[in-house]
Order: sequence, then C-alpha cells, then structure tokens
Amino acid sequence: MIKTFFVVMVIMHGFIHIMGFVKAFNLAEMSQLTQSISKPQGILWLAAGLLFFTVAFLFFIEQDGWWIPGIFAIVLSQTLIILFWKDAKLGTMPNFIILLAVIIGFAFWSFNVQVNKEIKNVLAGNIMREQVVTKDMIKELPIPVQRWLNHSGVIGKEQIQTVYLRQKGLMKLKPDQKKWIDAEAEQYFTIDEPAFIWHVRTSMMGLPVVGRDLFNDGRGAMQIKLAGLIPVVNVDNNRKINESTIQRYLGETIWFPSAAISPYIQWEPIDDYRAKATMSIGEVTGSAVFDFNDMGELTKFVALRYRDTDDVEPTEWVATIKEYENVGGINIPTKLEASWILDEGAFTWYKFEIYDVKYNQDFK
Repeated sequence: MIKTFFVVMVIMHGFIHIMGFVKAFNLAEMSQLTQSISKPQGILWLAAGLLFFTVAFLFFIEQDGWWIPGIFAIVLSQTLIILFWKDAKLGTMPNFIILLAVIIGFAFWSFNVQVNKEIKNVLAGNIMREQVVTKDMIKELPIPVQRWLNHSGVIGKEQIQTVYLRQKGLMKLKPDQKKWIDAEAEQYFTIDEPAFIWHVRTSMMGLPVVGRDLFNDGRGAMQIKLAGLIPVVNVDNNRKINESTIQRYLGETIWFPSAAISPYIQWEPIDDYRAKATMSIGEVTGSAVFDFNDMGELTKFVALRYRDTDDVEPTEWVATIKEYENVGGINIPTKLEASWILDEGAFTWYKFEIYDVKYNQDFK
C-alpha cells in the first residue's frame, strides 16, 4: 500500500513538472501557471519530470539505486520551485516526502553494500573440497543420525560445501503481538570453514527494517536497523550471541545434511529417535537435540539458547518441521516453525519456508 502510494505520488509530481514544459512551448493552455516560462526553463521542467518518472519506475521494480536519480530530481525540482515560487510552492511538500524516502533508500543501499562485502569475506574463507559421502563415513554416528543421512539422500553424492537459499515467512516480535509481519531473507553458508550470513527485510511499526545475522570464525553478530537508519540491535562477538549463533548454525545443517560428518560436530546417542549434537569452534561450543521419526526424517530441533544478551539463563528454542521437499536429489525440510518455550507457553515467533536452494556454487 505504501509502495503504491509513493509510486503514484512521484508519477503525479512528475506530470506536474511536465506542465512547465507544455507552457514554455505553448503546447496547451496552462492557466494554473501565471508566470512566464522560457523554453530553456521549460526543458528543465521536462527534465525534472522525466527524472521523477525514472525514480518511480526504478522504485517500483525495486532497484537499490533508485535514490540516485531521486537526488537529481529533487535538487532540480526544488530549484525550479524557488524560481517560480508563486505558482509552484506547493511542490515543496512532495519534494520533502521524496527526500525522506531517498534518505531511507540510500541507507538501505549502504546497508546492502556492507552486507555484500561481508558475504564476500565469508565465502573467501571457504575451501571447496570434492569428496563423496560414503556409508563408511557415517557408520560411527548414532543410529537415528545414520537413518537421517540415508533418508536425506546424501550418501553417494558430493559433500556439500556451500549453500545459498532464500526464505519467506511471517514473524512476531513479542508474544502479545496480534498481527504477523512479512519477512524476506537470503542466506549463504560455508561448511569447510563453518560460517553463514543471513540478510533479512521486514517491517516494524509500519517502517521498513533491514537486518543481518553473521557467524564466522566462531563469532556471532546481529545488526537490525529501522528504516535502514536507526540501530535497533547491534551486537558483535558477545559470549551469549556466539553460543546462540553456533547453535543456530548447527540447527540449520538440516538444509545441508552432509555437514553432520564435519569434524567440528560431535554426536551422542540419546535413544532410537534422538541424538545430541555438539559443535565447537575455538572456545565457542553449542549443543542441541535432533528428533527423528522411523523414516529418518528430522521432526524437531531443540536447543537451550539465549534470547537476549541480558538473559541470565537460556530459553528452550524449538524448530518444528512441517514439510519436506527433494532439492537437487536431497530431502530437506522446506517449511518450519520456530518457537521459544516460555513460562506461559510456546511463543511461535517465525513461520517460514525456504526456496531457491543452490548447493556447491562458487560464489566468489
């Protein structure tokens, strides 16, 4: 709704500028414009209008750089408005609104540039190794984990080294929140040197929000910005965040099951349907319990994680699998729900699905 309103407003603002061109070249009667406009000035009015049309188009197709012509459009438009203040002063208000949007657009673009640099840094540390997963590699693992890897279809296939995927879902930020908010995210993983970067777009209080979660070299980092400008969360290399992030990586190996045989993950049997995994990178360690069914499908992932850096004790966190799909010959969960188990009951805060999964791409 806001996107449509902005596009329509910018287009209408552009058409109003075209009126200056029409009057300058006597193409039609423009009684609304009482001041004389020379032909060179009329060309400038036309240029401003075309710039606003360009802004509307680039914004509509979600090009990150839409704000660049926006700057030129506002500067040119406001200069003309000042020169023709008597007739054009009302154009200052839409210019002010567009300027605010341009500032936010620049902030989003700047955030994306930062994330892209971090993606390159994460991917640069990974080494691609061509190795086929065999039954001998999994024979020492707990029986339910063996069933999982057999059912997933990774046996006989090349071990997964890089992953790219996209997510779409619904979020709640607190238990009493009535309305779900949309979220879109993309994520990169590396396996030889375990790391991930997750880049999300969502909203808060009706304003756009961008966020980035990073795990690299055993360190976790979280950054969330309202309107791309106002920091909401900015945590880096905190002990609790590091532990929580390594647990997240451990849980997300469900999308690249061959990582289960990685040397940094140790498995302990619990019973015929559960196994505990512990992942260690340097001094950072995190554990979780994987639940499986008779077929070897993972049904649930449970970990004690810190919700916030101020928490004294961790909280039970559960990811429940709702649907599976075969992607590139590998059976993986594609629809999940994530919940915190609070004293007052389960708080399901994220319902999502993954798609556009790519394995072993050289993203460098």
